[in-house]
Amino acid sequence: MNALKYEAECWEEVRKGVFRRIVHLEKLMTVIFEFRNGPWGEAEPFHSHPHEQTCYIAKGKINLYCEGEPDQQLSEGDLFYIPSGKKHTIQVLSEIARLVDSFSPIREDFL
Repeated sequence: MNALKYEAECWEEVRKGVFRRIVHLEKLMTVIFEFRNGPWGEAEPFHSHPHEQTCYIAKGKINLYCEGEPDQQLSEGDLFYIPSGKKHTIQVLSEIARLVDSFSPIREDFL
């Protein structure tokens, strides 16, 4: 399948109030994360991974925390990127936030 309609019922709940949808090829993965449990009182714990990551904020508002960078408040239409191995995290500031992440190589741990 080369298309995934937004209306399709294929959301995976990865933890309470956090949902994702995934499409991928051999070397590229796009993941839509929908956080329906905001706003959060604090950020998630920092994490890192060997994958390069880009992110588009499709809905809502977040704080982005990235190792060695100033904290940033981002909202609908903003983009950010995370180099391989860099520690980072977010804090959801709105009731709902939808992030469109792309990873290379693909996140085998998400499959």
